[in-house]
Amino acid sequence: MTEITTELTETLGLDVPIVQAPIGSATCPDLASAVANAGGLGMLALTWRTPAKARACLAETKQRTDGTVGVNGVLDEDAKTVPTEKHLDVCAEESVGVVSFSFGEAAPYVDRVHAFGGTVMQTVGSASEARSAVDSGVDVVVAQGWEAGGHVQSEVATLPLVPRVVDAVPETPVIAAGGIGDGRGIAAVLTLGAAGAWLGTRFVGTEEARVHDRYRERVVDAEETETVHSTLFDRGGPEVPHRVLENETVERWRAAGTPDTDRPGEGDRVATAPTGESIERYADSLDVPETTGNVDALPLYAGQSAGLFDTTPSASTVTEELTSETTAALDRAATVGACDPDPD
Repeated sequence: MTEITTELTETLGLDVPIVQAPIGSATCPDLASAVANAGGLGMLALTWRTPAKARACLAETKQRTDGTVGVNGVLDEDAKTVPTEKHLDVCAEESVGVVSFSFGEAAPYVDRVHAFGGTVMQTVGSASEARSAVDSGVDVVVAQGWEAGGHVQSEVATLPLVPRVVDAVPETPVIAAGGIGDGRGIAAVLTLGAAGAWLGTRFVGTEEARVHDRYRERVVDAEETETVHSTLFDRGGPEVPHRVLENETVERWRAAGTPDTDRPGEGDRVATAPTGESIERYADSLDVPETTGNVDALPLYAGQSAGLFDTTPSASTVTEELTSETTAALDRAATVGACDPDPD
């Protein structure tokens, strides 16, 4: 197995500095364990899982891998359905080694995670947020740029954000997120000073991702120009900016002049959740395999890295390919300026 050593791999015991982003309900034991088995960091989203389901998910994942798997919790009070403390109780019981937090400050939970031996990560969108996180005891910072898919914390693009954060917290490993979809992107952020790369959209387009086939197809077929950054899909969730693929709902909203209220089809029941509950247009609802109805009308979360890939391999294959691409890109970069311009 090819290895790429960085401060992140040494901190977390990884072979490669590749992190599968905690892409909500799309995460599952199959996905996280596949990435971990390939030497990267697999992640599970706990926010919308009950403690019992979180415990079962973690136990199943541990049966599938000896690699490193972490969890994520969203701290926005309007988004989470289970108190963070209850999820941390499960993490302590299951000896989870990596706990990441997003859309909020990890400070109130740092000591709790450290007490059971976990590494704390926090997603930030600016240099000042990074400094505050590290001052509170956070071990690893995730710098998420504006290009990211799903819910987005920053108004700054990845390219300028990453070096700003790296400079702000020089003693802390920084993971770059947003718009990274191949090894060239990973190599680029490593040269900016990041210690790892966080990829979500690329892992949505894998066999193991727990998403509806139509959603996966749309992500794999998408061009980089087909994403929309807005707060459009806000029903049942916080009004947080997010990036999705163009779809019927977006097109109807634009045709109506992008209204904030009385949007076209407001209240329409367009799909049915696995629980049997109706899903309304503009709902913040991820397309899971059991969703039925007009799944194309729901938010198809994806970042601007869509367009960098057009296949649906296994997550382990993706991780291995990303590693090879990263090594090749770093090797190419090392040759730039290597020739003596004045051989005499």
